[in-house]
Amino acid sequence: MAQGVFVITEQRDNAFRKVSFEAVSEGRRVADGLGADVTAVVVGSGIEGLGAELEKYGPDKILLADDSALADYTTDAYTNVIADLVQSVDPAVIILGASAQGKDLSARLAARLDAGLAMDCTAINLADGKLTYTRPMFGGKIFADVEIDGALQIAAIRPNVMDITETSKECVSETPAVSIGEVKTTVAEKSMDTGDKIELTEADVVVSGGRGTGGDFAGIEQLAAALGGAVGASRSAVDEGWRPHSDQVGQTGKVVSPGLYVACGISGAIQHLAGMSTSKYIVAINKDPEAPIFSKADLGIVGDLAAIVPAITEEMKKISS
Repeated sequence: MAQGVFVITEQRDNAFRKVSFEAVSEGRRVADGLGADVTAVVVGSGIEGLGAELEKYGPDKILLADDSALADYTTDAYTNVIADLVQSVDPAVIILGASAQGKDLSARLAARLDAGLAMDCTAINLADGKLTYTRPMFGGKIFADVEIDGALQIAAIRPNVMDITETSKECVSETPAVSIGEVKTTVAEKSMDTGDKIELTEADVVVSGGRGTGGDFAGIEQLAAALGGAVGASRSAVDEGWRPHSDQVGQTGKVVSPGLYVACGISGAIQHLAGMSTSKYIVAINKDPEAPIFSKADLGIVGDLAAIVPAITEEMKKISS
């Protein structure tokens, strides 16, 4: 009989993504409620040293799927390897991050394993032995509590939403033999952001600019730096060529859930709100008092962002100095 929680972690260049710690912590919480064990899997090449970093978040077992063919993520290879490991463990629940990679992988695994999938979950609740998953629907206009039928359930959790909790637990690590299977795709080239840029989906603070910036993001970047955050952008700013698509927040960009989201010169179209509405605190700066963004903001400032943003930046520098 299926039992236990299986957590799929995500690492890049032998460094875990933050959502991996969130997934393992949430897996531990769910497993404690079910009275079950947690098995976490790490997939990659040369990853023998990564298991120790996961132990403090409470897994009972860590599987290190290590093979040179797994150095770069490809859907076929990762699906083949992880599906085999899932079938050997026979869990009741699979948890992973709803990152770009996680969304791709979870959908393929759901098809391969004939499992139900709840995507982009913002909460997992357990009552009377049943799991309920909270997730956005209709472009984030509503949040629905859904249940999954079947012996195997998959939950892809929204990054930066679940708490990271350290749990003291005895843990064992294993390096099982893996079968890569048939792989029809290869990585021909990788283009990565360089420097110390903070990953948008993992940032605790996001400062975004829209059409109201007129294309001048210098003030946005300075405020983000003063707050220790990342720079985002609305679709209109990206369409104008002012920022790269990797900075876009919204339904056709990235979904973010920071502790603080500062929207500068962004009107607040529903497509943008779908990408940031789960932020803990939202501050909006816009010269239009009727801008829809104010309906979602915890704090609204009506005025010229060219004057307001630098003033906030200077105050933040004073506080941090």
